[in-house]
Amino acid sequence: GPAAAPLIPPKIRAEEITGRWGLAAYHKETDRARTEAAARNQCKQPVVISMGPTGGVMMYLPDSSKLEELRMKGAAGNRTFIGASGEEAGGGQDREILSFDGRVMITRYTDPEINGRYGTSIYVRCAPRA
Repeated sequence: GPAAAPLIPPKIRAEEITGRWGLAAYHKETDRARTEAAARNQCKQPVVISMGPTGGVMMYLPDSSKLEELRMKGAAGNRTFIGASGEEAGGGQDREILSFDGRVMITRYTDPEINGRYGTSIYVRCAPRA
């Protein structure tokens, strides 16, 4: 078969997104600011993203209750996806990091059906525990 495409290193590395996050989701762009405020309020029950044993991140795939190690995958145009290893970047259950400034991360599933159910996710970094 054709040679595998060269792997593009992800622009955002696993270490950069580990930590405690407030999480909320929206379906309409007009709800984005309100959703970010809602996400910040979720820090009392934070989502924790930790490093996986082989350098990925421990997260859930859509519709799964099993925490598993997912990979940061680079794609053309400086894009970064998070998803199962062994699948092409942007594959079926991947989510794309649309923006990330260290404090707020916005992700969206690439599959339109999954995205239709989950919406666009906003993660707001929680303050370090005192």
